[in-house]
Amino acid sequence: MIAVIQRVESARVEVDGETVGAIGAGLLALVAVEPGDGEAQCVRMLERLRGYRVFSDAQGKMNLCLAETGGGLLLVSQFTLAADTRKGMRPSFTTAAPPEEGRRWFDRLVALASIAQPGVETGRFGAHMKVHLINDGPVTFRLEVR
Repeated sequence: MIAVIQRVESARVEVDGETVGAIGAGLLALVAVEPGDGEAQCVRMLERLRGYRVFSDAQGKMNLCLAETGGGLLLVSQFTLAADTRKGMRPSFTTAAPPEEGRRWFDRLVALASIAQPGVETGRFGAHMKVHLINDGPVTFRLEVR
């Protein structure tokens, strides 16, 4: 499982001009499911999303995590993160989970997050989405769970 996380002042996802998910300050996580991902990867990714220290403390150092700040979490499925880009000029998506598998484990991550973290929002799996964000920093990281 792969996630690109961005510390945001705010973020929202639109589908067909309608806002389907929105948060204030917190994390936007673009998430890709890879073949073979399952419960263990969902649990570990959630631990990392909630515990990764990307928020500033009183001294301005990145020492606080989402669980400590109580910020929002916007989870957006993005299979293109799992693309194989090592050769040629066109990405291959054979390294991404098939849609049914991707949906199953993305939905499981959302369910676990909704239990553990207040303020969880999502995009719409498989939809053409427009993601609007104000990146705070900018602060962006790539997380992987194997």
